[in-house]
Amino acid sequence: MGKWDKLFNRLLNGRSDTNISFSELCNLLDWLGFEKRTSAGHHIFYKDGIDEIINLQPIGVLAKAYQIKQVRNIILKYRLGGGEDV
Repeated sequence: MGKWDKLFNRLLNGRSDTNISFSELCNLLDWLGFEKRTSAGHHIFYKDGIDEIINLQPIGVLAKAYQIKQVRNIILKYRLGGGEDV
């Protein structure tokens, strides 16, 4: 199991929402095929076929727990990952 698979599984199980680094979350979204633009400290991710836009801001070096939940919900809603979308 690779690095991104482990992080993907941590994100999906929901027990590490307050302990995922912002850079790991951004890199995971890159791994899932999202494109990114940055504006005034906001990291905005989007992908063809995904209606939602993901707007992330760090809290120190960590990602915000509510934003991790939003990412998890999008992954589950659109069934991302598992080799189909990467």
